[in-house]
Formats: sequence, C-alpha cells, structure tokens
Amino acid sequence: MRYCINCCIHLLPNDLHRQCFRCRGPNHNNQKCLVCKGENKVPLSADSKQMKLLAVLEVRTDPSESWNGFFCLRKGKLCSLIFGLLIMTLVMASYILTGAKRGLLLIPSPFHYGAFTSNPSLMDNESLSDMKDHYQPSKMNISYVKDYPSIKLIIDTITSKIEFVTRQRPGLEELRKQEPHMFSVIPNKFLPNSKNPCWYEEYRGNTTTDPYATNSYALYSKRFRTIFDYLRKVFWNHLYHYRDKHYRLRCLPHFYIIGQPKCGTTDLYDRLRLHPDVRFSAIKEPHWWTRKRFGIIRLRDGFHDRYPVEDYLDLFDLAAHQIQGVLQSEAAKERGKMNSIIIGEASASTMWDNNAWIFFYDNSTEGEPPFLIQDFIHAFQPNAKLIIMLRDPVERLYSDYLYFASANKSAEDFHEKVAESLQLFENCVLDYSLRACVYNNTLNNAMPVRLQVGLYVVYLLDWLTVFDKDQILVLRLEDHASNVKYTMHMVFQFLDLGPLSEKQEALITKSPASNTRRPEDRSLGPMLPTTKAILRDFYRPFNTKLAQVLFDDAFLWKRT
Repeated sequence: MRYCINCCIHLLPNDLHRQCFRCRGPNHNNQKCLVCKGENKVPLSADSKQMKLLAVLEVRTDPSESWNGFFCLRKGKLCSLIFGLLIMTLVMASYILTGAKRGLLLIPSPFHYGAFTSNPSLMDNESLSDMKDHYQPSKMNISYVKDYPSIKLIIDTITSKIEFVTRQRPGLEELRKQEPHMFSVIPNKFLPNSKNPCWYEEYRGNTTTDPYATNSYALYSKRFRTIFDYLRKVFWNHLYHYRDKHYRLRCLPHFYIIGQPKCGTTDLYDRLRLHPDVRFSAIKEPHWWTRKRFGIIRLRDGFHDRYPVEDYLDLFDLAAHQIQGVLQSEAAKERGKMNSIIIGEASASTMWDNNAWIFFYDNSTEGEPPFLIQDFIHAFQPNAKLIIMLRDPVERLYSDYLYFASANKSAEDFHEKVAESLQLFENCVLDYSLRACVYNNTLNNAMPVRLQVGLYVVYLLDWLTVFDKDQILVLRLEDHASNVKYTMHMVFQFLDLGPLSEKQEALITKSPASNTRRPEDRSLGPMLPTTKAILRDFYRPFNTKLAQVLFDDAFLWKRT
C-alpha cells in the first residue's frame, strides 16, 4: 500500500501519487517526488515487512493545513461562546428592566454583608439622595451574618441609635400649597346631621354623561368594573335637584382601620361589615392616601397618573346614597334626627406607608418627610376615628414573609433575609435619624423583609402629634383571636354604635376568622429559634416604648 507523506492518505496500489491534490499543490516538485520520478517503492520498510508510516514517522503538517484544522476545531466552541454571550445579555437586560420597573435602580442596593461599619467620610449634612454613594456592596459572604454574635452586634448598634424625637407639624397653609386640588374639592364644613363628613357637590354632567368614565379605579382594575357598572345604573336616581341644578352627596369616612398588615385587619373589616349601621368603601383597601394619589398602582410597576380625590370619593357613593335617603326622609326632617350610618375605610397601609414622599415633596435637611399622611387627613377630618390592630412584630414579620414571598420559601431563607435587612437598617441609622430610616423609600425597597412595618411605636407617635389619644383605638390580634366578642364590643363602643340583637351579635362574633394562613404556608413550620431570638432582640426596645405610650404591658409580647 502506498502512503502520501504530505497528507497521510491511504492509497490503493494502482492509485497515482499525482492524484493527491494536497501533494500536487503550487509548490509541487516533480524531481523531488519519488512517485513522480517513476519510483514505485514503499517509502519505508523494516525486515522486509511493510510498516505503517504513522507508527514511525513524526508528521509535520503544512502551516496552511494547521490553520484550517484550527478553525474547524474552534468553530463549534466559537458558536457556543457566542450563544452563551447572547443568553447572558438577555438575562442582564431582563434584570435591568425588572429593576427599573420596581424603582430599585434609582439607588444601588445597599448590601453590606459583614461590613458592620459606616463610611466615616459621610458628612452630617449629606442629603438622603446621597445615600446611594454610601451604600456599596461588601465582598463578605452572607454566611458570615448567620453567626448570632455578629448579628447581635448589629442589633446593639441599632439600639444605641434609637431616639424618639417629636416631629414638627406642618402648618395648614403649607399643606394647601402641596395639595391645592384636594383642598379645592373637599370643603371645610360638612352637613350637621351626619356623623360622617358629607357635603353636597354640584353635578354638571347630563343624562348621557358617564359619571365614572374617568375613574382610575375602574380603568385600571377589572375587579372593580362590576361595582362601577352598578353605580352607573343607580347614579341618576340619587341626584338631589334644587333650583334647576343637580347635586350629589359626597362623603369621607367617619373612621379608618389604618393598620397593620398581617395583624387581623381583614377579619376586623369583615365583622364590622355585618353591623347594620356600618358601611365601607366599595373597595376594602383603596390605598388612596398612601399610594394611589401619588400614582402608585402596584409598587413593583413604578408611577402612573395620579388618582384625583374625586376618584377616591366615588368609592363612597353607595354609602352616600343610603345616607342621603335617611337625610331626605320626612321623619328625619321632622325630628332633626342624626343619621346613624357611619362609613369606614380599611387600607392597612395608611398607618405606615409614606414611601412616596421623597418623589413629590421637597426633601428636608434631616432626610425626614416634611409631610405625612395623617397631616392631610387631620386637615380635612380633625374628628376622624382611627383603629389600629397590632400583633407580636416577630410573628407579624414571618407571616408577612410567607404571604408575600413568591418562591423558595423556607425558615432558612427567612433567616437570611432577616440578617440582610438588619444590616441595611443598621447602615441607615448610623448616619440618619430613626424617622428618616423608617420612611426611607430606597431602604424599604432594598430590605428583603419589611422589618420597618413592625416598628409600631414610631408610627403611632407620629399619629399622636396630630390626633388626640382618645381618637385612636389600639387592639392586639392575640386578644382578638382569644376573645372576639370582647374586642368587637370595644370597637362598637369606640365608634358609638347602637346596641345589637342577640342574633346580630352572634352573626358578627361567631363568624369564622378571615384571611388565615394558607395550608401550604403552614406546612413550612415555624421560623428558626435563632431567627426568633434575633427578632426579639431587635423589636424589644420598640415594644418597650409602645407599652409605655399605651400604659399596657401586654404590648411587650413577652408570653408569645
């Protein structure tokens, strides 16, 4: 068998060497090629036996042939590399777009794993927006913060920085400048024979006009369209006609259930709805004071058009229709009887969520919000009544995590998220006041779990700067769960509601609890004992202050 030394191709005995294209290239020399000179011998042999060339010869390939092989060899790897880079680009683009929607890219995430000291170069007069330069990721692995002594140091630092300072209330004129439209719609005087702040407003539309055509609640949520379809049908039947003009009755709530989330507010709402003299907004939680009036529909979606106050008032039209019927009845006119129907609203974000302030109000030098929700509510309703349902903040946080976490829920994951959040909170209080950190939108968005919601006393003290203590009823979920009848009687008395029949009372107090923990969440079991101990240490000084303010040691939650 013949061998072509240049290309190592096996040739049949009758094949001509000149058929090898690689050998007969442009540099082919007939004088040097043995086959071309007519010599038909086996190139190599040993002991009269033909040997395979590749066994004894070191093959040296032609340089051009090496590069061809290189590119052939690398072609598959190159395609894989390009494909990998494309996938990485798509993943990063998805992350960036998602982060932008959530508003998390306004300031980088302030993670400081293991780095428990603040930046000493941060100046005292640095504004809140400059925190993005202070919060930078640390190279410390998160497993480090699982060590209880290390986390205890963080908590000790936070505790040392706690200072409850009374805030300065803004003046009425300052509030008017911030929300001129709201003040132009809501009057400063209301009907005298109604417990609710109600007034008549001229309606300038005609019979072909849809009074709810521009209502943002109806436009942005399919769930509420059925409600507004009904309101459209009955709207014209409830207009008040006077001197060739049409008037509609407008009302604000008499009382608010203002907090806190995962503390039993839904159960309280469902039971109060059963009282014959209580009416609620068409939507349980409008979140208008805290979110919708700023244009926040869902926190993760960023800002949309702001909901005007008229859209919020529309939610009380059903109740206003019933109040109007009582006010216009002949019996009521004769006796001058006070209307007994009261309206409530149950947005559990009202007490604590002031995160939007930094985008709409001028920042103060201390990084604290110059205006809070309660400032505006009090400006219109100085006699409003407020109900707060609280719960052991440790258990509240775990329930909050189980309810809102979407995937990979576990006691271990909760522990890690608590550790991260504590570090972020520590980094803030080292350089800013407690109030500035509690109302810090960037910090609250960055924390994996909502630690700040359980700092009840911080929010309560701010509400007490504008409302009297006897206007606020504070309940504990633990008491409500053990004795529903007792807590509901406290609520009825607080709201000055009339007596109930035994049947009506049984219906309210014996109904099953609402919004209990989902079965799949129960299967995850309790939080880790270490996590509970960490959170107990963190919330202890806040609970102590709360018990002092309310003169009730039950709010220490020592037995839970």
